[in-house]
Amino acid sequence: MDEKAVIEVNHLNLWYGENQALKNINMNIFENNITAIIGPSGCGKSTFIKTLNRMVELIPSVKMTGNILYREKNILNPKYQVEELRARVGMVFQKPNPFPKSIYENVAYGPKIHGIKQKKILDDIVEKSLRDAAIWDEVKDRLHENAYGLSGGQQQRICIARCLAIEPDVILMDEPTSALDPISTLKVEELVKELKETYSIVIVTHNMQQAARISDQTAFFLSGELVEMNDTSKVFSNPNDKRTEDYITGRFG
Repeated sequence: MDEKAVIEVNHLNLWYGENQALKNINMNIFENNITAIIGPSGCGKSTFIKTLNRMVELIPSVKMTGNILYREKNILNPKYQVEELRARVGMVFQKPNPFPKSIYENVAYGPKIHGIKQKKILDDIVEKSLRDAAIWDEVKDRLHENAYGLSGGQQQRICIARCLAIEPDVILMDEPTSALDPISTLKVEELVKELKETYSIVIVTHNMQQAARISDQTAFFLSGELVEMNDTSKVFSNPNDKRTEDYITGRFG
């Protein structure tokens, strides 16, 4: 099967001041796939995922070389509009971070910023996004209550709905279940598997079982380097690099 790369990363290096955090990363992220990024703490996973929507630039001392092509355009080109990029490449963070507003306002926020004002259209977007985030039935009678009244797992699915409401193309998830209990984690994993029908997903996870359960490709990072990337089944059953095998079998990490 000839898969289409939605993001191509070429010779990406990144420094925080003098400290090099990413070293010559080359990898492709394929359409309608779930790509898991694994590796020990401090190996560059979160830094890497934040380059894909340029969130990493919010840190003043960052400098980057190389290029990242999203749909064949270099997003590191200074002329590339970062707002346009973030509308296409959405992000869900580690800790659920709903706004201190109603459930409805959380989900309608992005579409409103993009100029949608009609209530009927907003209602439809909110309902569709909450349905797509597998939480509509739990919150449909509480849309005007504060999102902070929900459980952690529900809040995380509201954040996913908020991300879906702007109709992104790619969804980045930075350890989206690390703050959740096992049942909520399972719900989010099921949801991620459904979402790949429509979106391309990159998920950073410290949970190797999670990577093995839900991803199509797995990339293993160590000390800022991409050690190997391959089909998930291959990485977990027959890795090419001894370091990958040592990490997966728990010899370090």
